[in-house]
Amino acid sequence: MPTSIDRAQLLEKGIIDEGNRYNRYDTLAKADDLEELFEVLSRYIGGDGNPAVMTPVTITGNPDFEKIKEENFEKYYAEPFPETLKRYYGENNNIMETWKQGMKAGVFKPQFHGREHLNVAEWMRSLQNSDKTNCIAFDHGFWGLRLGDGDNTRISSFQAAFDLYDPKDLQVQEQSIIEGLHMFETIFGYRAIFFVPPNGPFNNSLEKTAYEYGIKYISKAKRQIEPLGWGETRTVFHIPGRQNEHGQLILTRNCVFEPSEEGKDWVSSCLSDIKIAFRMRKPAVISTHRVNYIGALEESNRKRGLKQLDELLSAIMKNWPDVEFITSDQLGDIIAGEKKMSK
Repeated sequence: MPTSIDRAQLLEKGIIDEGNRYNRYDTLAKADDLEELFEVLSRYIGGDGNPAVMTPVTITGNPDFEKIKEENFEKYYAEPFPETLKRYYGENNNIMETWKQGMKAGVFKPQFHGREHLNVAEWMRSLQNSDKTNCIAFDHGFWGLRLGDGDNTRISSFQAAFDLYDPKDLQVQEQSIIEGLHMFETIFGYRAIFFVPPNGPFNNSLEKTAYEYGIKYISKAKRQIEPLGWGETRTVFHIPGRQNEHGQLILTRNCVFEPSEEGKDWVSSCLSDIKIAFRMRKPAVISTHRVNYIGALEESNRKRGLKQLDELLSAIMKNWPDVEFITSDQLGDIIAGEKKMSK
């Protein structure tokens, strides 16, 4: 969500749901969002001497709304993530410098989420068809709207970047992976090796493209619904640590921590997930989202999220004093190393 003003106007126009936590709280992190998150993470040092760390899977670009409109919606343009930050928060926002401070401190290690959190082909077709709700959202720099019967699209959400109805769109999706990975290296100065496709839907033929451009590890649901095109799907079951045909390791998450979602004791719930993982002699891989720690739209959301994160990390240290905090790519390296040793 670009601003609280956009949110209020989209609510008034009936484009978004008031109860959706992403519409209410989520936007690009400001420097103080990151600084306060890093401060909490750095308080907790694992048994190996390293601090608590997050692997922020990162979208490297967003739609360039101005250029797309100038071209009368005939061509898509991606805007690099740092440029979006300037558009949101001004030229001297200090946000990318803050990202790099977190990386240097060992509490933040970005990996790849996609070029954009957007199904470009379906979104552009909707704009070209002048779909009313999408065109209104476009004027607010927004695309995370609920799709309904009146929308001329064949997928459930524009947010699902790799959902697929028309198989020809695989070419668009393949190009977005290639360009997104190049953008990642330009922004962060190293190649991504871990990839989490947004929202889940993902045609597995795209694994080859990701492999060719450096991806060694891919996050999938244990039970993946793979879109095949024309409304057809198939169910694929994944065992954590197994390799696909390209030798990429499949990693899955087994713990959830979403304190911006009300009505649940997330600290206790996540601790229970961790206990189960450790009891089964598995790593605890915690899924959590940016929305939990953002205060740019509502500061109370950040305070609540960081308070509960602090409580969670404190409880982890109390229950498992020798715990080690690692990134997702480090986990992949460990599993890959164990596989080599067993051969």
